[in-house]
Amino acid sequence: MNIPKELRYTKDHEWIRVEGDVAIIGITDFAQGELGDIVFVEIETEGEELETEEVFGTVEAVKTVSDLFMPVAGEVTAVNEDLADNPADVNEDPYGKGWMIKVKFSDASEIEGLMDAAAYEALVG
Repeated sequence: MNIPKELRYTKDHEWIRVEGDVAIIGITDFAQGELGDIVFVEIETEGEELETEEVFGTVEAVKTVSDLFMPVAGEVTAVNEDLADNPADVNEDPYGKGWMIKVKFSDASEIEGLMDAAAYEALVG
């Protein structure tokens, strides 16, 4: 299982990478593995201000649909449009091509409160 050390993680299996005042967010390798083949990603929150742990979209796999939760509060500034045609990118490259949203976050201290790689690895075992 791939758990990049430079990212932060949530208990709901989202990852976050900070680039300046923007956070790039997706789901972890563990999450995509548990979900199985992802067939559809729906994110309709671009331009919206969302609070921490609010739902920003859903991901649909062959057998289930899962909500996607905001790791930090902020404005959704971009959605990965490529996932509409290629939802399998989430399975194949969850930390690269499979990113889901970009968020202009409101409070950088929220990021410090997220799990580092070691804590996330302990969570998922």
